[in-house]
Amino acid sequence: MRTTVSDLVKERMGTFGLVAPSIAQCAVGSAIAWIIAIELLGHPRPFFAPISVLICVGMGLGQRLRRVVDLVVGVSVGVGVGDLLVSWIGSGPLQLALVVALAMTVAVLLNSGALFVAQVGSSAVLVATLVPVDGAGGFDRMADALTGGVVGVAAVALLPASPFSIAAKHLSGVLDAMSTVLERSAQAIERHDMDLAADALEEARTTQAAVEEFEAALETSKEITLISPLHWHRRSRLARYETAAVPVDLALRNVRVLARRTLASLGESSPPPAALAEAMREVSEAALLLQLELSAGREPTLARQALLAVAARERPRDLGFSAHVIIAQLRSVVVDLLQATGMDNKEAAATLTPLDDPAHHD
Repeated sequence: MRTTVSDLVKERMGTFGLVAPSIAQCAVGSAIAWIIAIELLGHPRPFFAPISVLICVGMGLGQRLRRVVDLVVGVSVGVGVGDLLVSWIGSGPLQLALVVALAMTVAVLLNSGALFVAQVGSSAVLVATLVPVDGAGGFDRMADALTGGVVGVAAVALLPASPFSIAAKHLSGVLDAMSTVLERSAQAIERHDMDLAADALEEARTTQAAVEEFEAALETSKEITLISPLHWHRRSRLARYETAAVPVDLALRNVRVLARRTLASLGESSPPPAALAEAMREVSEAALLLQLELSAGREPTLARQALLAVAARERPRDLGFSAHVIIAQLRSVVVDLLQATGMDNKEAAATLTPLDDPAHHD
């Protein structure tokens, strides 16, 4: 499918809308941290304060609270080691290399986290290469980093992005991808089109990134509801996304297998029947219903009803090997999505037509 300029602009504007609160947090927080460090702490050039805000808030999805801890401790270690070594051996290229190597070695021994190690190393570089201003030492820099970290958390709490918009956008990406693969697979069966089935499989193979992005987005959303008083009373709404997270991931994994077997089945002497394509399409539509209902903050009853209708369907007869595998995967997808609507595994599995139903035998 060709991407038009308008589609690209729409996508970019949607992305901007998602990160706009983070931009505001970074901009306002940096200025406030700078003012606090100068006016209240009396530091003439507190460059670590606004830098700390930027690292704390960030521009992407992640765990801000953990970043604050890594930042403050990392700066403290980097500044402390850097100040100590520079006071002993002076400054210069060789001294810089030694300072960085020793500071990062200490960091790895304390905490192997990538952010922590990088922050220790960068702080040591700044200490080793910048001349202290008005006698400012390691303690002042550590105070600046702490100030920036606190302001960063406050910015997240008082200027929060909508946790539901973040979760909804990324879950929509996962469910859209799932729906697309199922729809293309259904069309491939109806048209006996192996090229279309191959396209569906290729699309399915690229879906893991969407799942990982949703998982990161959900963590960020949960974090915002934890930090921000503005969203404390809405945690139950986000719980629906938490309920859906693992089952949707499992459903998408089963859809990948389904797409692979769909392509294989079209090369067999007994290709899958059109009734199977129709069931795929119904599950595809149920995935979109789930997306819409969760985004609207509603209990996903319509999606559940649609899935229950598929679960109660009788299986087609006289199928080839790959078609049997497709049905098995589709049944698994239905169970996974029913769990995403809030049903437990046992209850969801019980809705399926039994495999040994006499109606399926000649």
